[in-house]
Amino acid sequence: MSTPESAEPESPAADGWDAVRDLPPSAKLVAKTLEYNDALTQSQLAEETLLPPRTVRYALNRLEDVDVVSSRFSFADARKRIYTLDIE
Repeated sequence: MSTPESAEPESPAADGWDAVRDLPPSAKLVAKTLEYNDALTQSQLAEETLLPPRTVRYALNRLEDVDVVSSRFSFADARKRIYTLDIE
């Protein structure tokens, strides 16, 4: 009996937009906004998408859960995080 290949991807970028496809519309909008803008803070994402900050926060959490978004601290203001899309 042969073993089927693993259904899980080798790396987060391997399934790319497939992982985003099953997420809520707000997460898709945030991902697309990050695709067009290299790096944005949560408040910049809320401004660009016209979504409430709470919805943007939820969308970013969902995107981080599927490993398509990464974040780092802002050098200009350490209280803020800068988000980038990890899909190629």
